[in-house]
Amino acid sequence: MEKLEGTVDSIIFSSTDGNFTVFRLRPANQQSTVVVTVRTEAPLLGQQLSLEGSWLQHPRFGEQFQAQRMLATAPASVAGIERFLASGAITGIGPAMAKRIVACFGDEALEVIEKQPKRLQQVEGIGPKTAEKIYQSYHAQTELRDVMLWLETRGVSGAYAARIYKQYGSFALDILDKDPYRLAREVSGIGFLTADAIAKAGGVAETDDSRIAAGIGYALSLLAASGDCCMPQEPLVQKTAQLLGTARELVREVMQSELAQGRLATESLGGELFIYPAYLYEAEKETAERLAYLQAQADPLSVADPAILVKEWEQANEVTLSEGQRAAMTAALSCGVFVLTGGPGTGKTTVVRGMLDVLEQQGMAILLGAPTGRAAKRLAETTGRTAVTVHRLLEAQGGSDDGSMFGRDEDDPLEADAIILDEISMMDIVLMRHFLAAVPPGCHVILVGDADQLPAVGPGAVLQDILRAGTVPSVRLTEIFRQAAESAIVRNAHAINAGRMPFCAPNSDFEFLRLDSSAQTAQLVVELCQQLLPADGFDALADVQVLSPMHRQDCGVDNLNRLLQAALNPPSLCKPEIPFGSVVFRQGDKVMQIRNNYTKRVFNGDIGFIAEISPEQLTVRFSEEISVDYAKNELSELQPAYAMSVHKSQGSEYPVVVLPLVPGHRVMLQRNLLYTAVTRARERVILLGSQAALRTAVENDRTKKRCTLLAERLNHALE
Repeated sequence: MEKLEGTVDSIIFSSTDGNFTVFRLRPANQQSTVVVTVRTEAPLLGQQLSLEGSWLQHPRFGEQFQAQRMLATAPASVAGIERFLASGAITGIGPAMAKRIVACFGDEALEVIEKQPKRLQQVEGIGPKTAEKIYQSYHAQTELRDVMLWLETRGVSGAYAARIYKQYGSFALDILDKDPYRLAREVSGIGFLTADAIAKAGGVAETDDSRIAAGIGYALSLLAASGDCCMPQEPLVQKTAQLLGTARELVREVMQSELAQGRLATESLGGELFIYPAYLYEAEKETAERLAYLQAQADPLSVADPAILVKEWEQANEVTLSEGQRAAMTAALSCGVFVLTGGPGTGKTTVVRGMLDVLEQQGMAILLGAPTGRAAKRLAETTGRTAVTVHRLLEAQGGSDDGSMFGRDEDDPLEADAIILDEISMMDIVLMRHFLAAVPPGCHVILVGDADQLPAVGPGAVLQDILRAGTVPSVRLTEIFRQAAESAIVRNAHAINAGRMPFCAPNSDFEFLRLDSSAQTAQLVVELCQQLLPADGFDALADVQVLSPMHRQDCGVDNLNRLLQAALNPPSLCKPEIPFGSVVFRQGDKVMQIRNNYTKRVFNGDIGFIAEISPEQLTVRFSEEISVDYAKNELSELQPAYAMSVHKSQGSEYPVVVLPLVPGHRVMLQRNLLYTAVTRARERVILLGSQAALRTAVENDRTKKRCTLLAERLNHALE
């Protein structure tokens, strides 16, 4: 890396969260300035910096120095000191006061502030209180610099200094020396790996008990990423030892100590001890208890014979229900909690409409919701009623994942006599916990979903576990209605679910295009979206969704997005753009929000189009009513959505689904993934790639069972 030293001349851009800064630096002995970018909080004007990094040529903004390390020192020259004091960094000093202080003390001004603050009263306009205020503010800046120096001198990026100092203030250095693993638990943006690097730099041994205890917590934190809620003790020992590169016996000893001191959340089942992250333990436990409570406490409906009411609805709507559908509608009138599941074409939508009608006849106030905006929109379209996301139902308003981000909870519950949630297979255990906490006593809860789809991206397997418990009333619809059976998509979805190869025909609504290589497959995906499907009357952006089992490789989400963006929204002089990492966001791009943002009220999976781009931000239009601004430092919340993973498509429905299947995807090719992808399409499915890959996906029903105990807890709670 190259080195660069100089004085901060001006700040061009500084993100609100302190993760990204662009500033002008005046190198030593030079009159001109250079532009520097660094992923940390802004330095102070007039501050002298020593930088390490590399030069790059930005396509729009020219030459820049991309700093990887930034070491700050106090300004030495009189001019530098005055610029530093005039920057507003020190409380109580503005440009005029900075000039008077420097005129009085010259190049000793900073030393006076730090060591002899009472002398500041010699300056016109500074009394005892102002002198003390200046001293305290400068002292804070000095401590921040000390934290940065501590990190930099130990080979760790000083970019973390501001976060650490903000969390701990004057105690920061003490914590860095004595308990660095606290950073992983308490400082936003610092995980175990960073805390471990800081600890090692501070001399903590690899076999230190504090490192192993933190490693156990790290191993537990990885559970949620894999969908598990807990892990048996011995596998957790093995995983932690592997992550830390430490002997299992050492991990086992520390784990026993942590268990003895009650620092780990645990549950015993069948003579085996399961260990949880604390928040998942509480979420699973409270979900089971709340389901049992709501099932027992639901207000009875004054319906003499629910079956007669259902029959009357059939006659009034000229509908003939299957036995399963009748049973489901009857259960909605009599059960506190009820689960409806079934595949495509089995009539779930008809049952939901019927439930709404008969419940409204009883004078009940009903709320409709779904986990994603797209699923909620579909529910609204099929029922003719208002439906919103679960996050909006709970009035998500910002905050942390402990529940404070929701305006609705047990203290301020939802106002409803019945609540119907669709696409429940997408609900993870944490969101389900918060939803159930906000359901008022006596309210009826109806959960609808397809148990054969992929489980939620987040931890838990809520729908599957409720059905596995068998203690919550449920109906699984299996009869395919004649009209639905005419669709090759519906027939093939059920064939795939049963482990049979789908029937594909050229130029039909379900076809398979066989290709020899993944590169050819990727190229045909582009041709389909750019030429062939538009020739058939489909809008490539609004009607067609490309899905992929994986993010990497030729036919992965990342590469397909690059190819499709180049084909469908190429660069031009009239389309402004913002580079961000390996992605270029361009006006007109189709993009997806990839994490919940409670402040902006947009959530994981929401799809929109970039409507405007300025040098400092872009605007995404998610619907006619919702447009959201993103600063540069917030662009990590977005990703192109010309192609997306099958997981991200859950809850959505598209006129056309294009799905490449190639041997390189083998690790992800499984039956429920293919089934989920196929059932996203309304009018047409195009599979393309390798026949062997398609067969692998159909035959592979060995899906990973998530480690959860919700079913067992439900059985216990309902006893």
